[in-house]
Amino acid sequence: MANDLLTDAAAGARNLLQGCLRAQPGEKLLLLSESPEHGFYDRGAPDAVAEQAVAMGLSVDRREVPFVRTAEDADKETWERMREADCTVFFARLGDQIRFQTRPHAARAAMVYALDEGMLGSRYGIASHDGFVQLKKLIDAAVANASRIRLTCPLGTDLAGCFPDEARRRAEAEGEVAIRRFPMATFKPVPAAEFSGEVVISRFLTGTGHRYYTPYDLLLDKPVVARVAGGRVSGYAGPAEEVETVRRHVARVGERFGIDPAIIHSWHAGIHPGCAYLPDAFQNLARWGNAAFANPRLLHFHTCGDYAPGEISWNIVDPTIELDGVALWDNGVLHPERIPGGAELLAEWPDVREVFQSPRREIGF
Repeated sequence: MANDLLTDAAAGARNLLQGCLRAQPGEKLLLLSESPEHGFYDRGAPDAVAEQAVAMGLSVDRREVPFVRTAEDADKETWERMREADCTVFFARLGDQIRFQTRPHAARAAMVYALDEGMLGSRYGIASHDGFVQLKKLIDAAVANASRIRLTCPLGTDLAGCFPDEARRRAEAEGEVAIRRFPMATFKPVPAAEFSGEVVISRFLTGTGHRYYTPYDLLLDKPVVARVAGGRVSGYAGPAEEVETVRRHVARVGERFGIDPAIIHSWHAGIHPGCAYLPDAFQNLARWGNAAFANPRLLHFHTCGDYAPGEISWNIVDPTIELDGVALWDNGVLHPERIPGGAELLAEWPDVREVFQSPRREIGF
């Protein structure tokens, strides 16, 4: 399914192998994918990567992995093969589930969020990975150093706070996750402990991809307001029936996993305007949550659990993110030139600049 005017899956595959994984001739690539029957990934994207890997002189060990509800359900053979490989590529949700684990595996592993051949071959997959990695680092620094951060949205979200000093130092020391992301989709999650205000939750609640449970989604007929104090939900407001439905769903998930459902762990927004999600999001909200989040029109919160990514995602459409009064995101449009080093980065990476000059607006609804 093409999602851009021009698509070149081979170029996207090379960007993944060379730009993200730094793969070299003679190395062993483990290519893990889940069956298209699950409704997430197609065969075209992993086929393109396998073909380019062989053309680059890599040996390819291609395996189909089953869908599992939690990372703990992954078979031991998968871990063994990762340890034996020089690099691993996941066209499978399993990669997302183990991103935050520290078990030993290939030093270079990538979770792919270009779910089909069209996405891989669009500007989302082709634009220089190194350029977007540098952009992420600039945004990380700008967000972490801001004295005051304010989030708003057209529906009435209004939340303010800052990146705690202790959390900033810990994040710098620990890094992020064990598996690289391709394409580079978001900046470093901002701890929510210092944030207070209101978040307007609309359309639905959905899981985060960390663990799969039933029901995974909760559709909302009308928006519900979550009142937030110091990174915790202090209450909900809105239509009584909708509020009670949200309360029950959140409590059920918290009870199932033995976690505090009132905790808001962190939040971040998409940084890649080349990302387009063309299908109706409501056809498969779990798939939507694994793909559309890279678009700057979307900001999501990691809630229900004191860890990333939590178990329930709140999704905000067309956010405005102000850093000390400067709108880095303005109604869903990211402006890299408004942060230190941003204009220089766009000059250094013309293909990244082109993506920002023609941003994709399709996010599934």
